[in-house]
Amino acid sequence: MSPATKPTPAAKTRPTTQRATKAAKPKKRKRARPDPVVAWSRRMARYRPGLVDFTLDELAERYGRPVWERRLDPTSELILTILTQNTADTNAEVAFERLRAAYPSGLPVEVHRPGEGWGGRGLADGAPPDWVRVEMAPIEELMDVIRPAGIATQKAPRIQASLRKIREERGDHSLEFLGEMTAREARDWLTGINGVAKKTASVVLLFCFGLPLVPIDRHVERVLKRVGLLPAKAIDDLSHEIALALIEPDRSYEAHVNLIRHGRLVCHARNPAHELCPLRDRCRFVNPKAP
Repeated sequence: MSPATKPTPAAKTRPTTQRATKAAKPKKRKRARPDPVVAWSRRMARYRPGLVDFTLDELAERYGRPVWERRLDPTSELILTILTQNTADTNAEVAFERLRAAYPSGLPVEVHRPGEGWGGRGLADGAPPDWVRVEMAPIEELMDVIRPAGIATQKAPRIQASLRKIREERGDHSLEFLGEMTAREARDWLTGINGVAKKTASVVLLFCFGLPLVPIDRHVERVLKRVGLLPAKAIDDLSHEIALALIEPDRSYEAHVNLIRHGRLVCHARNPAHELCPLRDRCRFVNPKAP
Protein backbone atom coordinates (compact mmCIF):
# COMPACT_ATOMS: atom_id res chain seq x y z
CA MET A 1 0.00 0.00 0.00
CA SER A 2 1.47 3.38 -0.98
CA PRO A 3 1.86 6.22 1.55
CA ALA A 4 -0.80 8.23 -0.27
CA THR A 5 -3.42 5.57 0.40
CA LYS A 6 -2.32 4.69 3.91
CA PRO A 7 -5.34 4.96 6.26
CA THR A 8 -5.24 7.42 9.16
CA PRO A 9 -4.64 5.56 12.47
CA ALA A 10 -7.73 5.28 14.61
CA ALA A 11 -5.91 6.93 17.52
CA LYS A 12 -5.51 10.17 15.52
CA THR A 13 -9.14 10.55 14.48
CA ARG A 14 -11.02 13.30 16.41
CA PRO A 15 -14.55 12.66 17.58
CA THR A 16 -16.98 15.30 16.30
CA THR A 17 -19.97 14.51 18.49
CA GLN A 18 -18.65 16.42 21.54
CA ARG A 19 -17.81 19.49 19.46
CA ALA A 20 -21.23 19.46 17.87
CA THR A 21 -22.85 19.25 21.29
CA LYS A 22 -20.88 22.25 22.52
CA ALA A 23 -21.74 24.26 19.41
CA ALA A 24 -25.42 23.55 19.81
CA LYS A 25 -25.52 24.65 23.47
CA PRO A 26 -27.49 27.89 23.64
CA LYS A 27 -25.75 30.96 25.02
CA LYS A 28 -27.07 32.56 28.15
CA ARG A 29 -29.11 35.65 27.34
CA LYS A 30 -28.13 38.80 29.14
CA ARG A 31 -30.83 40.14 31.40
CA ALA A 32 -32.28 43.34 30.01
CA ARG A 33 -31.64 46.40 32.10
CA PRO A 34 -34.77 47.68 33.82
CA ASP A 35 -36.34 50.85 32.51
CA PRO A 36 -35.06 53.54 34.94
CA VAL A 37 -38.32 55.50 34.68
CA VAL A 38 -40.46 52.48 35.54
CA ALA A 39 -38.06 51.43 38.30
CA TRP A 40 -38.11 54.88 39.91
CA SER A 41 -41.90 55.18 39.64
CA ARG A 42 -42.32 51.84 41.41
CA ARG A 43 -39.87 52.87 44.09
CA MET A 44 -41.82 56.06 44.76
CA ALA A 45 -45.10 54.17 44.93
CA ARG A 46 -43.67 51.63 47.36
CA TYR A 47 -41.52 53.70 49.69
CA ARG A 48 -42.96 57.23 49.45
CA PRO A 49 -46.63 56.85 48.53
CA GLY A 50 -48.61 60.01 47.93
CA LEU A 51 -45.54 62.25 47.70
CA VAL A 52 -46.45 63.72 44.31
CA ASP A 53 -49.96 64.72 45.38
CA PHE A 54 -48.63 66.03 48.71
CA THR A 55 -46.08 68.21 46.91
CA LEU A 56 -48.48 69.63 44.33
CA ASP A 57 -51.34 70.11 46.80
CA GLU A 58 -49.15 71.94 49.31
CA LEU A 59 -47.76 74.22 46.62
CA ALA A 60 -51.25 74.88 45.28
CA GLU A 61 -52.38 75.78 48.80
CA ARG A 62 -49.56 78.31 48.98
CA TYR A 63 -49.52 79.68 45.42
CA GLY A 64 -52.92 78.79 43.97
CA ARG A 65 -53.73 76.73 40.89
CA PRO A 66 -52.59 78.67 37.82
CA VAL A 67 -54.74 78.37 34.71
CA TRP A 68 -53.08 77.92 31.34
CA GLU A 69 -53.25 80.82 28.91
CA ARG A 70 -51.31 81.11 25.67
CA ARG A 71 -48.35 83.53 25.81
CA LEU A 72 -47.02 83.89 22.26
CA ASP A 73 -47.11 82.15 18.89
CA PRO A 74 -44.90 79.03 19.00
CA THR A 75 -42.12 80.35 16.74
CA SER A 76 -41.76 83.46 18.89
CA GLU A 77 -41.82 81.26 22.00
CA LEU A 78 -39.06 79.06 20.59
CA ILE A 79 -36.78 81.97 19.75
CA LEU A 80 -37.49 83.71 23.05
CA THR A 81 -36.67 80.48 24.92
CA ILE A 82 -33.38 80.15 23.04
CA LEU A 83 -32.58 83.73 24.06
CA THR A 84 -33.26 82.91 27.74
CA GLN A 85 -30.63 80.16 27.83
CA ASN A 86 -27.92 81.01 30.39
CA THR A 87 -29.24 84.50 31.01
CA ALA A 88 -31.97 86.32 32.92
CA ASP A 89 -35.44 86.43 31.37
CA THR A 90 -35.32 90.23 31.44
CA ASN A 91 -32.20 90.20 29.22
CA ALA A 92 -33.91 87.81 26.80
CA GLU A 93 -36.91 90.16 26.62
CA VAL A 94 -34.67 93.08 25.65
CA ALA A 95 -33.06 90.98 22.91
CA PHE A 96 -36.44 89.80 21.59
CA GLU A 97 -37.80 93.35 21.44
CA ARG A 98 -34.65 94.36 19.55
CA LEU A 99 -35.45 91.58 17.05
CA ARG A 100 -38.91 93.06 16.60
CA ALA A 101 -37.46 96.52 15.99
CA ALA A 102 -34.67 95.39 13.66
CA TYR A 103 -36.82 93.03 11.57
CA PRO A 104 -40.44 94.28 11.66
CA SER A 105 -43.00 92.01 10.05
CA GLY A 106 -46.20 94.03 9.92
CA LEU A 107 -48.12 91.05 11.31
CA PRO A 108 -50.87 91.47 13.93
CA VAL A 109 -49.73 92.60 17.37
CA GLU A 110 -49.33 89.90 20.03
CA VAL A 111 -49.95 90.35 23.74
CA HIS A 112 -47.37 88.58 25.90
CA ARG A 113 -49.00 87.04 28.96
CA PRO A 114 -45.97 85.89 30.94
CA GLY A 115 -47.82 84.26 33.83
CA GLU A 116 -46.36 83.20 37.16
CA GLY A 117 -43.69 80.94 35.68
CA TRP A 118 -41.93 83.74 33.85
CA GLY A 119 -39.10 85.62 35.50
CA GLY A 120 -39.04 88.77 33.37
CA ARG A 121 -41.10 91.93 33.34
CA GLY A 122 -43.08 90.77 30.30
CA LEU A 123 -42.77 91.81 26.68
CA ALA A 124 -44.41 94.94 25.38
CA ASP A 125 -47.26 94.27 22.97
CA GLY A 126 -45.88 93.89 19.46
CA ALA A 127 -45.87 91.92 16.24
CA PRO A 128 -43.57 88.91 15.82
CA PRO A 129 -40.32 89.63 13.97
CA ASP A 130 -40.06 88.88 10.25
CA TRP A 131 -38.56 85.43 10.57
CA VAL A 132 -37.41 85.32 6.94
CA ARG A 133 -35.32 88.44 7.52
CA VAL A 134 -34.00 87.03 10.80
CA GLU A 135 -32.96 83.79 9.12
CA MET A 136 -31.28 85.57 6.21
CA ALA A 137 -29.62 88.36 8.20
CA PRO A 138 -25.81 88.66 8.15
CA ILE A 139 -24.66 86.74 11.21
CA GLU A 140 -22.62 89.64 12.61
CA GLU A 141 -25.67 91.90 12.34
CA LEU A 142 -27.91 89.39 14.12
CA MET A 143 -25.33 88.88 16.85
CA ASP A 144 -25.31 92.62 17.49
CA VAL A 145 -29.12 92.75 17.67
CA ILE A 146 -29.44 90.00 20.28
CA ARG A 147 -26.30 90.90 22.24
CA PRO A 148 -28.24 91.80 25.43
CA ALA A 149 -29.18 88.10 25.80
CA GLY A 150 -25.52 87.10 26.14
CA ILE A 151 -23.37 84.54 24.27
CA ALA A 152 -24.63 85.95 20.97
CA THR A 153 -21.91 84.09 19.07
CA GLN A 154 -23.74 80.86 19.94
CA LYS A 155 -27.35 82.02 20.00
CA ALA A 156 -27.39 83.83 16.65
CA PRO A 157 -26.28 80.77 14.61
CA ARG A 158 -28.63 78.58 16.67
CA ILE A 159 -31.60 80.84 15.96
CA GLN A 160 -30.87 80.91 12.23
CA ALA A 161 -30.31 77.15 12.07
CA SER A 162 -33.63 76.57 13.88
CA LEU A 163 -35.53 78.86 11.52
CA ARG A 164 -33.88 77.26 8.50
CA LYS A 165 -34.80 73.76 9.69
CA ILE A 166 -38.45 74.76 10.22
CA ARG A 167 -38.68 76.40 6.78
CA GLU A 168 -37.02 73.48 5.00
CA GLU A 169 -39.30 70.97 6.71
CA ARG A 170 -42.55 72.93 6.52
CA GLY A 171 -42.19 75.54 3.77
CA ASP A 172 -42.57 78.47 6.18
CA HIS A 173 -41.67 79.37 9.75
CA SER A 174 -44.97 78.50 11.42
CA LEU A 175 -45.05 75.89 14.19
CA GLU A 176 -48.82 75.91 14.66
CA PHE A 177 -49.02 72.36 13.26
CA LEU A 178 -47.44 71.04 16.47
CA GLY A 179 -50.70 71.66 18.29
CA GLU A 180 -52.26 68.81 16.30
CA MET A 181 -49.73 66.27 17.56
CA THR A 182 -49.49 64.36 20.81
CA ALA A 183 -47.16 65.86 23.39
CA ARG A 184 -44.37 63.35 22.78
CA GLU A 185 -44.68 63.52 18.98
CA ALA A 186 -44.47 67.30 19.05
CA ARG A 187 -41.52 67.21 21.45
CA ASP A 188 -39.70 64.70 19.27
CA TRP A 189 -40.23 66.94 16.22
CA LEU A 190 -38.83 70.00 17.99
CA THR A 191 -35.87 68.17 19.48
CA GLY A 192 -34.99 67.10 15.95
CA ILE A 193 -33.77 70.68 15.52
CA ASN A 194 -30.10 70.86 16.43
CA GLY A 195 -29.64 72.68 19.73
CA VAL A 196 -33.27 72.32 20.87
CA ALA A 197 -33.30 70.08 23.95
CA LYS A 198 -36.26 68.64 25.84
CA LYS A 199 -36.53 71.61 28.19
CA THR A 200 -36.79 74.16 25.37
CA ALA A 201 -39.23 71.99 23.42
CA SER A 202 -41.35 71.39 26.51
CA VAL A 203 -41.54 75.12 27.29
CA VAL A 204 -42.79 75.88 23.78
CA LEU A 205 -45.39 73.13 23.77
CA LEU A 206 -46.65 73.70 27.31
CA PHE A 207 -47.02 77.47 27.04
CA CYS A 208 -48.26 77.62 23.44
CA PHE A 209 -50.59 74.63 23.31
CA GLY A 210 -51.06 73.50 26.89
CA LEU A 211 -49.61 70.09 26.04
CA PRO A 212 -48.97 67.96 29.14
CA LEU A 213 -45.21 68.35 29.52
CA VAL A 214 -43.15 69.47 32.52
CA PRO A 215 -40.10 71.54 31.53
CA ILE A 216 -37.30 70.90 34.03
CA ASP A 217 -35.48 74.16 34.55
CA ARG A 218 -33.01 74.76 37.39
CA HIS A 219 -35.72 75.74 39.89
CA VAL A 220 -37.99 72.77 39.10
CA GLU A 221 -35.05 70.38 39.22
CA ARG A 222 -33.79 71.74 42.53
CA VAL A 223 -37.15 71.44 44.29
CA LEU A 224 -37.92 67.96 42.93
CA LYS A 225 -34.49 66.59 43.81
CA ARG A 226 -34.51 68.06 47.30
CA VAL A 227 -37.95 66.66 48.07
CA GLY A 228 -36.83 63.35 46.60
CA LEU A 229 -39.14 63.03 43.60
CA LEU A 230 -36.16 62.90 41.26
CA PRO A 231 -32.97 60.87 41.76
CA ALA A 232 -30.19 63.11 43.03
CA LYS A 233 -27.96 62.34 40.05
CA ALA A 234 -30.63 62.21 37.34
CA ILE A 235 -29.52 63.94 34.15
CA ASP A 236 -31.75 66.23 32.10
CA ASP A 237 -33.39 63.69 29.78
CA LEU A 238 -34.14 61.21 32.57
CA SER A 239 -35.55 63.97 34.78
CA HIS A 240 -38.02 64.97 32.06
CA GLU A 241 -39.19 61.39 31.57
CA ILE A 242 -39.62 60.73 35.30
CA ALA A 243 -41.60 63.95 35.75
CA LEU A 244 -43.94 62.88 32.94
CA ALA A 245 -44.41 59.48 34.56
CA LEU A 246 -45.11 60.86 38.04
CA ILE A 247 -47.22 63.97 37.38
CA GLU A 248 -50.77 63.64 36.06
CA PRO A 249 -51.17 65.33 32.65
CA ASP A 250 -53.90 67.69 33.86
CA ARG A 251 -51.52 69.05 36.53
CA SER A 252 -48.49 69.60 34.28
CA TYR A 253 -48.93 73.35 33.89
CA GLU A 254 -49.75 73.84 37.56
CA ALA A 255 -46.76 71.74 38.60
CA HIS A 256 -44.28 73.58 36.38
CA VAL A 257 -45.42 77.07 37.38
CA ASN A 258 -45.68 76.40 41.12
CA LEU A 259 -42.38 74.53 41.30
CA ILE A 260 -40.67 77.49 39.64
CA ARG A 261 -42.32 79.93 42.04
CA HIS A 262 -41.33 77.84 45.03
CA GLY A 263 -37.73 77.58 43.82
CA ARG A 264 -37.50 81.33 43.37
CA LEU A 265 -39.28 82.40 46.54
CA VAL A 266 -38.43 79.75 49.15
CA CYS A 267 -36.26 76.84 47.97
CA HIS A 268 -33.27 78.96 47.01
CA ALA A 269 -30.08 77.39 45.72
CA ARG A 270 -28.33 78.86 48.77
CA ASN A 271 -29.88 79.34 52.19
CA PRO A 272 -33.36 77.97 51.46
CA ALA A 273 -36.05 79.29 53.80
CA HIS A 274 -36.99 76.00 55.47
CA GLU A 275 -39.21 77.75 58.03
CA LEU A 276 -41.44 79.01 55.20
CA CYS A 277 -41.55 75.76 53.22
CA PRO A 278 -44.84 73.84 53.12
CA LEU A 279 -42.93 70.75 51.94
CA ARG A 280 -40.46 70.53 54.83
CA ASP A 281 -42.21 67.63 56.61
CA ARG A 282 -41.54 65.33 53.64
CA CYS A 283 -38.43 66.96 52.21
CA ARG A 284 -35.31 64.80 52.11
CA PHE A 285 -33.13 67.94 52.01
CA VAL A 286 -34.48 68.94 55.43
CA ASN A 287 -34.62 65.39 56.78
CA PRO A 288 -32.81 62.59 54.88
CA LYS A 289 -35.25 60.10 56.43
CA ALA A 290 -38.42 62.05 55.63
CA PRO A 291 -41.35 59.76 54.73
